[in-house]
Amino acid sequence: MKIIIIEDEKPAADKLIKTIHQAATDVHILAWLNSVESATKWLQQHEPPDLIFMDIQLGDGLSFEIFDQVTITCPVIFCTAYDEYWQEAFEHNSIDYLLKPVKTAKLSAAMQKYEQLQKHFAYHFLQLQKWRSGNAEPVYKNRFLVKRGIDYISIPTEEIAYFYASNKLVCLVNSSNQKFFLDQSLSDIEKQTDPACFYRVNRKFLVQQTAIAKIKSYPKSKLQVELMPQTEEDIIISQENTAAFKKWMGQ
Repeated sequence: MKIIIIEDEKPAADKLIKTIHQAATDVHILAWLNSVESATKWLQQHEPPDLIFMDIQLGDGLSFEIFDQVTITCPVIFCTAYDEYWQEAFEHNSIDYLLKPVKTAKLSAAMQKYEQLQKHFAYHFLQLQKWRSGNAEPVYKNRFLVKRGIDYISIPTEEIAYFYASNKLVCLVNSSNQKFFLDQSLSDIEKQTDPACFYRVNRKFLVQQTAIAKIKSYPKSKLQVELMPQTEEDIIISQENTAAFKKWMGQ
């Protein structure tokens, strides 16, 4: 996920960047911009990011002025110390409005909302593409090429138990609990795998349905998933994602 941050105070920007990395592993901060002028110039000269974190009161004006000078097509999460701008924020690409100091849990929920919206529109775009191409089925990868020592081996997708992201690295784990590192992001891998077989249960794990050993209830209407091979950390599915996960498991 490619992100830019528009925030005029460096300590606040540094704290936000730290909180973003705590909330998600698969992110790349493209730029920190500290004014209406610098943000407008950057957006005019670069490809749009996937997501923008934007303060409202900047040193040279309100960030809403940026929208008057450049077309912004990506979603925006506003982060501000003031609550009186929320209505105007939702008129400017906002998918969430976070009050400072931004808490990791709130930011994590906002990013999950972004990912759910992305999946929703990506699915309907694929359906449209399918319709326009005469109902042609999408093509997903049947195997992944991984490196083992100095050699490369090809692993069929049916032998993959799950993918997980950790410390900016993505690891493939097969049904024999062998682990291989990949040079792709988890988001890119998700797009290459059949959604009927693989599901992004949270930001860290993309799992094969056949690798799910047990599903248990968890506090606050969440779910806990146990995989085989077992994982070192608990895998929790958020309350917002449980309905979609149950539907996927029952398809």
